[in-house]
Amino acid sequence: MNIQISDIGHVIQLAIAPVFLLTGVCTMLTVLINRLARIIDRSRVLEDRLEIAAHDPYMDELDVLDQRSHLINYSITLSTTCGFLICLVIALLFVGDTANLPLDRYIAGLFVLGMFALIGSFAYLLREIFIASRFMGERRHMRPRRMRSDGA
Repeated sequence: MNIQISDIGHVIQLAIAPVFLLTGVCTMLTVLINRLARIIDRSRVLEDRLEIAAHDPYMDELDVLDQRSHLINYSITLSTTCGFLICLVIALLFVGDTANLPLDRYIAGLFVLGMFALIGSFAYLLREIFIASRFMGERRHMRPRRMRSDGA
């Protein structure tokens, strides 16, 4: 196996696009983890309040937060799966080119699977956002309106 500098340069050029995709997936994971952390923090606050006194709106909100956390967990799982598959694509690009192995179909298949995982991750994130927005809208109607101090 005689690997030349020009061959390695070619493989690195091929791997650049999946590396950029991997950067985007990592950014997506950061967003998802932050959303999950906010859900967990809010759940803890509500659970502390429920220890003091039972309150149905708190229980309703906890149910919504539980549903949202499941959706975010599915999204995190799919994003992580996408990242893993893209890493495999990058590795197979190097192995296939340096060892002269015909791995084109495997690389294409893993890339397509990674894209389906990313699409699923976005779908779960979007569903979670819709649930959060709907719940906020429902809560807005439950709040008493404050009188403005200017008499309007």
